[in-house]
Amino acid sequence: MPASPPRSPARPQRRPQPRPAVRPPVRRKKPRWAMRAITTLSVVILASAGIGHAVVSSLDAGITRVDPFRDMKNRPRAGHGMNVLLVGTDGRDKISQAERRKYRLGGAPCHCTDTIMIVHISEDRKRASVVSLPRDSYAELPAHIDHTTGKRHAAHPVRLNAAYSEGGPQLTVRTVERMTRVKIDHYLEIDFTSFMRTVDVLGGVKICTARPLKDSHTGLNLPAGTHRLSGGQALQYVRARYVDGASDLGRMQRQQHFLAALIDQSTSSGVLLNPMKFRDVMRAVLGSVRADKSFGTEELLDLGRAMRSFSPSSSEFATVPIGRMGYPVKGIGSTLKWDPVRSGRLFRALRDDKPLAAGRPKDTSVRVEVAPQQIRVQVENGTKTPGLGRRADAALAATGFSTTRRPTNAATQSVRRTIIAYDPRWDRSARSLAAALPGSELRPVKGQGATLKVIVGTDYRQVRKVKATDVREGEFGVVRGDEVKCS
Repeated sequence: MPASPPRSPARPQRRPQPRPAVRPPVRRKKPRWAMRAITTLSVVILASAGIGHAVVSSLDAGITRVDPFRDMKNRPRAGHGMNVLLVGTDGRDKISQAERRKYRLGGAPCHCTDTIMIVHISEDRKRASVVSLPRDSYAELPAHIDHTTGKRHAAHPVRLNAAYSEGGPQLTVRTVERMTRVKIDHYLEIDFTSFMRTVDVLGGVKICTARPLKDSHTGLNLPAGTHRLSGGQALQYVRARYVDGASDLGRMQRQQHFLAALIDQSTSSGVLLNPMKFRDVMRAVLGSVRADKSFGTEELLDLGRAMRSFSPSSSEFATVPIGRMGYPVKGIGSTLKWDPVRSGRLFRALRDDKPLAAGRPKDTSVRVEVAPQQIRVQVENGTKTPGLGRRADAALAATGFSTTRRPTNAATQSVRRTIIAYDPRWDRSARSLAAALPGSELRPVKGQGATLKVIVGTDYRQVRKVKATDVREGEFGVVRGDEVKCS
């Protein structure tokens, strides 16, 4: 047998070495489920963007177009940001007979503007300023041809909403630009139908009211509290003019409150981030609107993207400052005359793209039902502390309450808890006063009358600032969206 090959010498055994504390990174294959999730997410994002653009493009083709800027000369200089003239008309052709009866929409439409607003979107797309132009504003129409009769008219005075009746969108834009010196970039006209459908697609809009609202003309009947309004109810809310003595000015405030709630509903409900919901809303909005020729797909998408970053606090609402109420015009009747100085500053702020509420300190006042200026108060000192009644009277007056400025001593000087004595017929005023005196006791006294009585107790420390819910701030009466939306 051949000799066996020599064996290699046995290798000495190595002791196990400790593993290094830090391992070098190792490339691992992603689990299949992760790859599928990433792929699906990418497809969804791309599809959403595609659906959004495709949907808006298709809707763009169905918008009724008008040319409000045709042959316009001597227009104001362009400012910063985007100005949209938003006009609401009384068109109701697509509303059913049942809805017309239910929401008091009978009668022939006047083919005039029910609402006129300038909506300013800031250049950085972070702020929306809405300025209401009262439809009864005194206006002077330039020379024009009546689009209904074909008759040539010389320049003449009218109420502002008559500009649409005589010359349609073009004369409306010309008149607004002449009165405000604000260049209008886009024109958007909405009728009753598109308004109702939009609110319904959003699932209704939440509105709060501190007091009952009842209007026999529109059928509005809302008790005090919070309500989610359907499209028809919302239309009653924004059209009502006879719920108080403020008439059209009060109606414009309710319209602004509604817009603030609408912005809150749109931005907080994810509508603008959901392509399919966005499609439904856009179909409702654009189904019965008229817009200028350049207000197309890209502008709608740009506006939609801007609104995604909006919040109630980034929207602000104002009404043109009025210098004279009931300004008579021969052949027309009563009109509203703008304050030339304050309205000039308001429109300059729009042209310069500045916030209307600029410089306003944060308001920490408690909102109440009745303005303190409307509440008459007699103060009595119910303690043995000299001058306490006088100090309480001065503090209430400084907050706005109409005190007698003649505090007296109460029948007893051993009152511990401050008492508010009031006639039950003035219970809303009593609650508003109690908000300014935290911890006070409300004590009804039949037959006391309109003057409320404050008997200051030893628990009195200070008066808390209160303001009525609808009080407007600053020179232009500006209110931010977060100040009027439901809490």
